[in-house]
This record gives sequence, structure tokens and C-alpha cells, in this order.
Amino acid sequence: MTSIATTLASAATRSEARPAPPATEPSTDQGTTEQGTTDHRTTAEPAGAAPARGRPAVLSVRDLVVSYRTRSAARTVVHGVSLDVGPGEVVAVVGESGSGKTTTAQAVIGLLAENGRVESGTVAINGTDVSGWSSRRLESVRGRRVGLVPQDPNNSLNPVKTVGDNLAEVLRIHRYGSAAAIRARVLELLERVGIPEPEVRARQYPHELSGGMKQRVLIAGAIALEPDLVIADEPTSALDVTVQQTVLDLLGDLQRELGTAVLLITHDLAVAADRADRVVVLKDGRVVEEGPTAQLVSHPQATYTRSLLADAPAFRSPADGARARTAALVERADEHDHAVVVTGLVQEFARDRAAGAFRAVDDVSFAVVRGTTHALVGESGSGKTTTARAVVGLGRPTAGSVVVEGEQVTGLRGEALRRFRRGTQLVYQNPFSSLDPRQSIAEIVAEPLRNLPRGERPGRSARAARAAETVERVALPADVLRRRPAELSGGQRQRVAIARALVLQPRLLVLDEAVSALDVSVQAQILDLLGELQTDLGLTYLFISHDLAVVRQISDTVSVMRAGKVVEQGRTEQVFARPEHEYTAALLAAIPGRGVRTGSTARRTDPAGEHHAAPITRGADPASEHHAAPITRHAAPTTEQEQSR
Repeated sequence: MTSIATTLASAATRSEARPAPPATEPSTDQGTTEQGTTDHRTTAEPAGAAPARGRPAVLSVRDLVVSYRTRSAARTVVHGVSLDVGPGEVVAVVGESGSGKTTTAQAVIGLLAENGRVESGTVAINGTDVSGWSSRRLESVRGRRVGLVPQDPNNSLNPVKTVGDNLAEVLRIHRYGSAAAIRARVLELLERVGIPEPEVRARQYPHELSGGMKQRVLIAGAIALEPDLVIADEPTSALDVTVQQTVLDLLGDLQRELGTAVLLITHDLAVAADRADRVVVLKDGRVVEEGPTAQLVSHPQATYTRSLLADAPAFRSPADGARARTAALVERADEHDHAVVVTGLVQEFARDRAAGAFRAVDDVSFAVVRGTTHALVGESGSGKTTTARAVVGLGRPTAGSVVVEGEQVTGLRGEALRRFRRGTQLVYQNPFSSLDPRQSIAEIVAEPLRNLPRGERPGRSARAARAAETVERVALPADVLRRRPAELSGGQRQRVAIARALVLQPRLLVLDEAVSALDVSVQAQILDLLGELQTDLGLTYLFISHDLAVVRQISDTVSVMRAGKVVEQGRTEQVFARPEHEYTAALLAAIPGRGVRTGSTARRTDPAGEHHAAPITRGADPASEHHAAPITRHAAPTTEQEQSR
């Protein structure tokens, strides 16, 4: 467990808020970096130039080289990175896993892992070169000039201390003042970052807060003493889209209020496009392109940047050919063409007697046309995964019915249920935990065949042949069959998970957040693969996701879920173009990448407001009366309680 005092670096108070550098006309300057990588700088000044108005950069990194040492050798992961962050400026460092973006940020503030080492280069904070400083001396820099918002709040907040004590630790280390002054400052910080009832929250423990609330606590710690620079390392990667927007809005508000510069580390180019004044693109530890956000997004120079933009769901157009084919299936479908029909589904879970049962799924109805993709979209706790589990026969619904290919699923038991599951397969969210690390890929893919009843089980050679054929179908080379999961990338592991689901030749695949753990380029490849498999095999998909940009890319029809209910459903293009329910509109408004930041004072506001993240109460749901509702568009009405909020 990392102490919050280490990860939530803060800085000395400062009274003057500083404006962002003025906008300048971009130019293009291309140079060549190590090993021939082209460095495209679409900035008004070359790297290393002083910020506008002659003020020193808050952060200036030059030719940074970082390596990690193992027993066998040292591996260089950052190769000559240079970047600047001016006063009041937001600079995003964008890259996929392994690009070196987090290592660069850790090197800046001296928080590398024990086997990490800065081999060469300089780091200057407010014009002072700190690259040769000892770890002890760097603590004063972290404590006085730089704040850090870590990536994972679950590992950055001490679980045995209250929220208030977590924040107070930062202030005590930097001798903020008396115990009374520290307590007052903690409450002020919690209120400042938008946490309601700060006196109550300060006495709670981290596990009692939602993910968004925990992230706000981390931000409070990072700004506790109003730093010159805040480094935000993937601050929203594990959050729902509306919570993500709220947290990013909070960072933006504080940046403008305090004049604090922000170094935003993210894998999401859409987030960078929304929030950053400038973007630095990293690949394999090297800067491949940097420049003003609008210029870089509209006129990318590097091939890698262009591929990131092409692969990002927020910037990507749906696959016109495949979607046109499946749209035609939806258009002419009747009740005989439904692969899945869910009607009035209710799922309750027992709690203590005083609280009563918790209703996770509340009167959910939808239908999926055979050979198409239907998405269940919603935030954490919306009931979408519980609904999906009911479709594949996992768990016993409290009420309602699930019919798959004409078979009533809710009453199946024993051998009948096992036979049903051969035609309905589930692909899990995380390919790193859903594959047995001790088995070879051949064993993993063939395992469903080995589990068939003895009379139906193919022989060993037939199983091996089927596994090899299926691995080839998901575009993996034959030599992966001998490997184990640890030897494969995330994208390759997810292809293996899809192959394992396909080996029994199912008719329906239920994909539960199947691409959410993948980098954007790998995500695009998996989505393309799923489209090809659907075309070739006539598969039906039930796609579970919190990512509306991905849903737009892959689905034909969609049901929007909130607090266990379907609030709107219909054809995807209609729901996205003309949302009828205010919660759907709020989700769509929160998708990053829908507007590109053009200056430090620009921001996208959410007309729907943060209250949409809370559950709502609504009236009768038309979905309960029309199980084919994805084809006939409708939204649930807004209740009087909602209108009064």
C-alpha cells in the first residue's frame, strides 16, 4: 500500500493565479530522433524554448532516458524524451501501454520503482534543475511545487485511515499548522472538490466512498497546498463516463482557479483532445509528435498519431458495410427473427431483514434480432451485467422470462442447462484473469470440448484440430498454441478468449466489457474481428459496455440502463442522434472527444449536470410491454421527482 503522503505530493501556497501562455500560430518542424523515429513538432517553438512572456516553464524535461534493471540486463524504456509545461497550461502525454508515459511522470518527481534509474537527461521545475538531487531532497520539491493525482485510488488511499486522516497526513508532513488548522483545511478541501457533507465524509473510510469520490479525495490531496504543477496519471481510467467528465471538469476548474499547470497522463486521445492545450504523443518511449491540440488532432503528422486517431472509438465512424447489412436485418425483422427475447426480467438479492431485498434488475425487456448486435449500456450498478448473466443461464431471476432461440432459459436445470450453454457463450472483461496461466493456449481453447459429455466428446486429435482451426479463425498464428497466457499481449489474450468461446460453435456470444481493458488500437482490432466473425458465422452478440463510443461502433440496437431499469432503447444511430431521455443525453454529452480544446479557458459544459450520475425513479416503462422495443424506438418518461431536481 502506497502512503497518500508519498503519492499525493503537494506544494507551498501561492496567492497569484497565472494565465496560460498566449496562443501562437503553429508551424511544423520535423527532426529525427534515436533509431530513426521521426519527431513531428507542430508547435510554435522548438522543444526547450522558454515559455511565452519570458516566464520559465513550470516543468522542463530534456533528453530524459530511463531504464529498469533486472537480474539479466537493463532495459531502456524512455529514450530521450523532452517536453515543457508552461504556467497555467494543460499538457497531455498520450500513449498506449508500454509507451513510457507513466515512467516519464514518475521520473519527473523521483517516484520510480526501486529498479528504475534515470540514466541521463535533465528535469527542471520552475527553472531549477532537480535531476541530480537525492531522493530526500526531492521530497521537498514534491512537497512544495508538485502535486500528484495517482491512477488507482484503491491503492493510493490508506484503507485503515479515515478520509480525513489520509488528507491530514499530507498537511502534517509539510507542517501546515496546528491540529485545528489542519482539520479546518481538510474540510475546506473536501468541500472544494465537491464532496457533499465533508464533516461526514472525513470520518468515513475509503471503502465507503464510490470510485469518483475517492478520485476527488486524491485531487484534494494533490492541491492541498496549491501547487505550481499537478501531475494527473490516468485520473479517470477506471471511472464511468459521467463520473469521468465530472472529475475532469473539477481538475479544469481548479487549474483555472489556482493557475496551476497540469501534466495529464492518459491513453485516451479523446480525453486529451477535450482537456489539453497541447499534446505529446509517446510510442515505445519516444516522442513521435507534439503540438497544440487542435492542430495535432486535425492535421496529425506522424503515422502513429494518425493510427491512434483512426482507432479511437470517439473519432471512428461505424463500419458502414457491416452495419448496413445488419441494419437491414433489423429493418425487416419480426418476432420470428429474434434470437433473444427478455421480458419483465427482475433480479433481487437478499439483504438484512430491515433493509429488505435489493432489486438489481427491475422489469427489463428487450429483444435481439438474430445475426445482429444489441448493446446494454450503462454505468456501474446499472444492472447490465446481472441482466447478461440471466441471458446465459447464470443465476435464477426473481421474475420474468428469458428466451434464447425459442428456448425458455429461466426454467432450465441440469443437463438441459448444460446443453443450452453450448450454444450461448460468455466472453469476460479481463483477458489477464480469465485465462488459466498454467495451461497452454491449445489446452485453454480445447477445454470446452473436453468438458462435453463422454458420448459427444471429440478425441484428442480432433480436439487439437478444432482448437487450431479456431485459433486461426481469430487471426492468431499457429505457434501461439504452444505458449501460455503470460507470453501473449492483452489483445492476443482476448483473441484466445474469443476462440475458446467459439470452439463449441455457439449461436450467441455475450461479451461483457470485452474490450474495456485493451489499448485503443488493440480495441479497434478486436471490434473489427468481431464484425468479421459475425458476418462469416452469422453470430448474434449481446454486448455489455459502459463505453458509448464503443457501443456506437459495434451495435445495431441499444438499451440504456440505469438503476436496474431500461430508460431508453432503439436503433443505435437513432438513440445517439436524437436521445429522448435526459439520462441518455447526459451519457452522450459526457463522451470525450466530441469537442477539441482550443485554449486554456475553453471547456465543454454538460447541460444535463452531474445529478444524472444518481439513480432515478421513473414511471411505467414501455419496454415492459414491447419486448421488441430495440426495433421500435421509445424512452421511459421522466418523473416529477426528476423534473424538480
